[in-house]
Amino acid sequence: MSTATTNPGSTDLNVGRNTLILATTMAVYSAVLQLVAAVSSLTFVLVTGVRGLLGLGPAIFLVASAVTALPAGRMMDRVGRRPVIASGYLFATAGCALTALATNVDSTPLLILGFLLTGSASGIALLIRTAAGDMYPPEHRARGISYVLFGSVFGAILGPAVFGPLFAGRELDADALTVPWLAAGGISLIALGLVLMVRPDPKVIAERIGGIEDAGPAAPLREILVRPGVRPAMLAALASFGVMVSVMNLSGYVVVEHYHHTQSDVFPIIGAHVLGMYALVLVVGTLIDRIGRGPALSAGLLVMALSTVGLLWIESVVATAVLLFGLGIGWNVSFVAATAQLVDAAAPAERGKILGFNDQLSALLGAALALLGGYALDSIGVAALALGATALVAAPALWLAPRWALAPASRR
Repeated sequence: MSTATTNPGSTDLNVGRNTLILATTMAVYSAVLQLVAAVSSLTFVLVTGVRGLLGLGPAIFLVASAVTALPAGRMMDRVGRRPVIASGYLFATAGCALTALATNVDSTPLLILGFLLTGSASGIALLIRTAAGDMYPPEHRARGISYVLFGSVFGAILGPAVFGPLFAGRELDADALTVPWLAAGGISLIALGLVLMVRPDPKVIAERIGGIEDAGPAAPLREILVRPGVRPAMLAALASFGVMVSVMNLSGYVVVEHYHHTQSDVFPIIGAHVLGMYALVLVVGTLIDRIGRGPALSAGLLVMALSTVGLLWIESVVATAVLLFGLGIGWNVSFVAATAQLVDAAAPAERGKILGFNDQLSALLGAALALLGGYALDSIGVAALALGATALVAAPALWLAPRWALAPASRR
């Protein structure tokens, strides 16, 4: 891949303006994600009455995200980033509205359809980082991705501010969930309008930064997968994302049903987790550009392992929030490093495809872990969730660490 020939901050490319807009849409994404994490399991149980499959709600969401990710990534490479991202927020608006209706009329089919649309929206919204990677050259790419992801810090504040008061002092039943889901649909509609303001399309910026006039045909996925650094990055991404989303989506049930706290206590915990996911992202992006992608992949996974094993011994709201904050930080480090590594290995016309494939596998793993974790949580207890999650992130971290320690600095 060629080096940058254009200043990434040049006004003719509107990089700064586009970065700000995309960061704002990430704030909405993270706020809606908090609602999904906090109440998707409970919403499913309250509407369907089936407690034994409490992990099915998050699993539906994650499977929809997985099924959507690769086609959305391929479409991004064909028609550009903006129209695909906009369609994601349209799905989010419709999905949250249908879920709200389902909670009001106790309709399982409507609930499943709402979860499917909202999950598809999540799969597309997460690909915003493709657009972020497009707008910055390799030596500043992790930092550029972090600028866009930093918008989610404000989402960590927005989520509790919007949804927390809607649950305060209310009896926890299906009807109590109607207004929060409607609010999530409303803010998603605002994000849709913001995405349409992005000009020019980030894919165009990537081509201009790289001096690409005729890039030729994109390589097939199987060829991209064997490029140096791709498979280690995907392994770390799979482990970190799968564990993060499964623990996050089941934590609301743990806090309410196992620790016997109130539903309103869930939002500060999830807010702390989302804050951990993104609060230090500006520092993390710069650090990854300096120390290399590989060491960051292993370090992030190890931080996640320390956070999940702590679930064995804590029950208070504050302590749970601290552990979920740590889980978010560890995911942040490994996620940004893996994204930068995959974008480095792909041309602009290939990035949506490889990131979409990565997200598809990650979300499918997350769905499987949510189902398995939900069953284990209901039948065995919190220890099963904590130990299983810890093993899944610690094993690849320990396997990858010697690989990067022995690699030349230029390959890290």
